[in-house]
Amino acid sequence: MRIFGRVRHRPSATWRQATDRAFTLIDDGRYEDAGALLTRAADLEPWLPESWYNLALLHKFRHDWEQARAAGLRAVALLDRDSGAPDWWNIGIAATALQDWPLARRAWQAYGLRMPAAQAAAPSDAPVSMALGSAAVRLSPEGEAEVVWGRRLDPARLEVLSIPLPSSGRRWGEVVLHDGVPHGERVAADGGAFPVFDEIELWAPSPVPTWLVLLEAATEADRDALERLAADAGYAAEDWSSSVRLLCRTCSESRMPTDDGSDASRDPHDKGEPGHPGHLSHRSSGALWVPERECGIAAPAGLVRGLLESWVADSPDTRDWRDLEEVC
Repeated sequence: MRIFGRVRHRPSATWRQATDRAFTLIDDGRYEDAGALLTRAADLEPWLPESWYNLALLHKFRHDWEQARAAGLRAVALLDRDSGAPDWWNIGIAATALQDWPLARRAWQAYGLRMPAAQAAAPSDAPVSMALGSAAVRLSPEGEAEVVWGRRLDPARLEVLSIPLPSSGRRWGEVVLHDGVPHGERVAADGGAFPVFDEIELWAPSPVPTWLVLLEAATEADRDALERLAADAGYAAEDWSSSVRLLCRTCSESRMPTDDGSDASRDPHDKGEPGHPGHLSHRSSGALWVPERECGIAAPAGLVRGLLESWVADSPDTRDWRDLEEVC
C-alpha cells in the first residue's frame, strides 16, 4: 500500500528497540528520556502512524496537550482505515483538554461514535455534550486513589456527583478529564454494570466547599432526610460511614458490586460473616445501624449550617449534629 508515494513496510529493528525501550522508561516515569527515544523512532520511520501515535500517547501522559494534538493529527493522516482507531480517541482527549470543540467532535465521529443531532447544529465553540449516563472515576489513580460516581458529559469528561474524601483534593461538582479505557466495573443490584475510568486531570474546578460533620441519626430514614434536604437545595450530602469502602488495587480495578450495605456487597477482604460484621464493615455487631455517622456535605458556607439546623428541626428527638469542619 502506498501513502504519499511511499511503500508501507515493517518497522526496522532499530525502531522497535527504541520504542520498546521508551515504553519501559515510561513505566518508570522517565518521560524525558522516553521522549528522546520516541522522537528518534519517528525520525527513523516518519511514515508509520505508530511513530506519531506513540509520541501522542507520551504527550498525553505528560499532559502536554498541544503536542499530543499535533502528534495525533500526524498519526491519523497516515491511517489506512476510516474509523475506530485509538489515535482518534487520544485526539479527542487532547482536543477536550484544550477546549478545541470542532476537533473534539471530528475525533469522536472519526472514532465511530454517533453525535446527537443537536451537536451538528451547535456553535463551533460550544462544548461537546453527549449525555452518556453514569460512570465512576478513579481520582488520583497513581496516588491515594478513590473511586467516585459521576455523570459523563462526553467521552472524556465526567462531572463528579459523589462527595470525594478530602484526601483526594477534589470536590463535588468538579469536572475531571478521564482516560478512555476503563479499569474496573461497578455492578448495581439490578445487574447494571458501570465502567470505572482513571482521572487524567482536573478540567473544571468547583467553588463549592466540602464539609465534614458528625451526625446523630437514629435511623437510616433520618440520614436519608439530610441527603434529600441537601439535594433539594441544589447541593449534596453523603454518609461517608456507609459509602466509603476500602479496597485493594486489584479489587478496585476488577468487577465489584456497589456497596448497598448488604452482606453480598461487603468488602471481599473483610473477615466478618453474615450477622457478624468484620473490622471493615460500617455496621455494628448485632445491629444494622450505628446512629453516629461521619457525613460529607457539599454546600456554600452560608448555607451549610442552615441545612443542618433545618434537618434537626424536623425531628429533634432523633437527630443532632456537631463538629462541623470545612475540609476541602
